[in-house]
Amino acid sequence: MFPIHRPRRLRSHPQLRRMVRENVLTTSDLIYPLFAVPGEAIANEVKSMPGVYQLSVDKIVEEAKEVYDLGIPAIILFGIPEDKDSDATGAWHDCGIVQKAATAVKEAVPDLIVIVDTCLCEYTSHGHCGYLEVGDLTDRVLNDPTLELLKKTAVSQVKAGADIIAPSGMMDGFVQAIRSGLDEAGYQDTPILSYAAKYASAYYGPFRDAADSTPQFGDRRTYQMDSGNGREALKEIELDITEGADMLMVKPALAYMDIIWRVKEASNLPVAAYNVSGEYSMVKAAALNGWIDEERVVIETLTGFKRAGADLILTYHAKDAARWLAKLGN
Repeated sequence: MFPIHRPRRLRSHPQLRRMVRENVLTTSDLIYPLFAVPGEAIANEVKSMPGVYQLSVDKIVEEAKEVYDLGIPAIILFGIPEDKDSDATGAWHDCGIVQKAATAVKEAVPDLIVIVDTCLCEYTSHGHCGYLEVGDLTDRVLNDPTLELLKKTAVSQVKAGADIIAPSGMMDGFVQAIRSGLDEAGYQDTPILSYAAKYASAYYGPFRDAADSTPQFGDRRTYQMDSGNGREALKEIELDITEGADMLMVKPALAYMDIIWRVKEASNLPVAAYNVSGEYSMVKAAALNGWIDEERVVIETLTGFKRAGADLILTYHAKDAARWLAKLGN
């Protein structure tokens, strides 16, 4: 007769639990989002995201130095331009706010990886992710003309110093268009982190406050994915891999851990999970009310993303998580 296995034997001591832990969260897994705005000495707290700020470039540089000192390997930049128009000029102009921020960060902290969100919604006057038909007050984005804008944007961002391009607009063929644009401009070695499975989610609400990117009419359901779909995510990642993506992202993360797992199982590329603004704000609100232990909830949640298959985690908790992980010896 075989002896009865007792799982609790391996839970009896903190060090023993640490030794047999299957998934370990480290600072190397984290990416910190930052919002760049024009001006100097500006730090505007986002009311719906406690602890998150819109920052001028000088303040972005200060944050980048702190992030690097904490051991976090990368940031992702979003931009809020001074002016918006139907051509999203602020997205692709060489003097755009993200371009200025990327250049400044690379000059100040050259070893920090700068990822740049390559999308147009923050820069268009209507708040949608591309060109709309002239006179059209619907959410119908013109796919192929938008691809040309995304190519221009990506090239401009890399020229300014971006290490990784992260297209998030969910246009059909956007990875292929950006890859060809980068290659033609001599940036064959620049990786693309594709928002491969980006859902039309209610969890984005606070981000739209931070990035000033709420659509002026309609919504983004004609180009972002429906929350009930799983197989469609696998179709999207297959297309992006074929078009030349180097890494894949699932966004949001918390309600889509099954998608993270399915993408990880279906691909041999690194998988990123975006712990989005609504997920962050719910935790912060509960913590500020004393309803939860913020540190334990955040570490548990981020570890859950790792367990689901994420290799990288974009999170507004990154700085706090890095401090907590250092205390835990991770």
